[in-house]
Amino acid sequence: MVYPVNAMMQSELDQQADLDLMTFEEFLEWHPDDGRIFELIRGVPQEVNPTGPHEKLSGFLTIELGISIRQQQLPYFIPKTATLKPYRDKSGYKPDMVILDERALVNEPRWEKQSTILNGASAPLVIEITSTNWRDDYGVKLSDYELLGVPEYWIVDYLGLAASRLIGSPKQPTVSIYNLVDGEYQVNQFRSSERIISTVLPELNLLAEQLFKL
Repeated sequence: MVYPVNAMMQSELDQQADLDLMTFEEFLEWHPDDGRIFELIRGVPQEVNPTGPHEKLSGFLTIELGISIRQQQLPYFIPKTATLKPYRDKSGYKPDMVILDERALVNEPRWEKQSTILNGASAPLVIEITSTNWRDDYGVKLSDYELLGVPEYWIVDYLGLAASRLIGSPKQPTVSIYNLVDGEYQVNQFRSSERIISTVLPELNLLAEQLFKL
């Protein structure tokens, strides 16, 4: 027999589930002994464990965007790692790549000791290189970065893994760039030999296919 769960019982179950989830403060204090890197998604630590091709692409983007930042003499830099705290409780993301505005860090109380960003304006550009976790990149992270006010968010789907409703049919490698307009993201997508257009790095000279042929 299946016994119904009344409202009081459900509330108790929900509270117990919340107790099992890690808070953001606990996450910042938690340091795995084996050196692995994690991010916090809805209270659950998830290991950041990229593949070799993923790391090669990340390194290539760091070089190309770093050169563009220097050539345009912008007050930006690319940290090795940083945590972005969305408004969503019990979450903290470690993007595959993030550009920070050094002028804005004076308004970041957690930056000096915890390399943590609380304001979207401090991170003009965030990049996620998607893999089997593409649902997080196109779903919860997209929503959270938008709400946080990150001006530009790239999803580099170099394997064309996302659903057809997101990258079209037939599916193919796609760079989706979401720009914040009146508080909402608007997307432009780039494929094959198309030049990637960035509002944060307007003079960037990079073709989508350069990311897919590494």
